[in-house]
Amino acid sequence: MWSEPRTARPWSPAVDILETENDLVLRADLPDVKLEDIDIRVENQTLSLKGERRFEKEETVKGYHRIERSYGSFVRTFTLPPTVDPDHVSAEYKNGVLTITLPKKEAAKPRQVKVAIK
Repeated sequence: MWSEPRTARPWSPAVDILETENDLVLRADLPDVKLEDIDIRVENQTLSLKGERRFEKEETVKGYHRIERSYGSFVRTFTLPPTVDPDHVSAEYKNGVLTITLPKKEAAKPRQVKVAIK
């Protein structure tokens, strides 16, 4: 009827990165990952996102016909542009989506100056 149960395979969460006038924003899909299993660090202009999605199982996998969702540890690293202010990075985790906001340094933000005409 069904094929043999498959074992979980490694995974790498999907990430979107967008830029606004004031920030870079990284959004990572982390469904079923507990907050305490997420680690975010910024060091030497590199953002590291580490974590683990645990397979909540009983003693055995008996009863499963298929295991297609991926589980286990993951690591994603991103080189940050020099315009990012690493001291003011913030993050929010809601509904399985991690949003990391990386504000730009003041000097990197676009500004508009009205030029007087003589």
